[in-house]
Amino acid sequence: MRSAILAGGTASRFDGAPKGLELVGGERILDRLIQALRTATGELPLLVANDAEAGEWHPDLEVVGDAIRSCGSLGGLYTALTVIDGPVVIAAWDMPFVPVEVVEALIARLDDHDVCIPVSDTQHHRLEPLCAVYGPKCIEPVRKQIVDEDFRMTRFLKSVDMITLPFEEVSKYGDPSTIFFNVNTPDDLTRAQELWRSQHE
Repeated sequence: MRSAILAGGTASRFDGAPKGLELVGGERILDRLIQALRTATGELPLLVANDAEAGEWHPDLEVVGDAIRSCGSLGGLYTALTVIDGPVVIAAWDMPFVPVEVVEALIARLDDHDVCIPVSDTQHHRLEPLCAVYGPKCIEPVRKQIVDEDFRMTRFLKSVDMITLPFEEVSKYGDPSTIFFNVNTPDDLTRAQELWRSQHE
């Protein structure tokens, strides 16, 4: 199974800087994700990015731009699904703490389903669509949603066969609020450094 890192956003809340190149625990977020995804899948991930300099971020990664621009993460998902033959593990490039074990659990649970997506909060029924596995049958529902100019990551899930990785399973590998923590702002980056230090004290 292949994987893809989505890095196509404008990072407007991060002054336009490429968030995945920031350091957490002395290592770039991008490199932390590459390691987790490569370990879980046995292959280097695809990098979906629109930045003109993306090809220089990691010399070994295949880089593709969004097939349909200005659609947010949904456009990145659509691109990965159309480039990669078969199911694909998706991860947003601003998530520094995704463990190999969660990726492996998502892959193992997909089976014959179209999507396997983790639950990070049972009280609010929170799903994590930017750390999930999607199969080829998602392509057409995602495309239709893009045509409708609805770029939410979860609407099309009603049109496919979805299974979840339960909160209880996710929690075996760490605190879900940390596992799926994403760096959207400079304050988030500071918080990520604090979380890393708390894990290594």
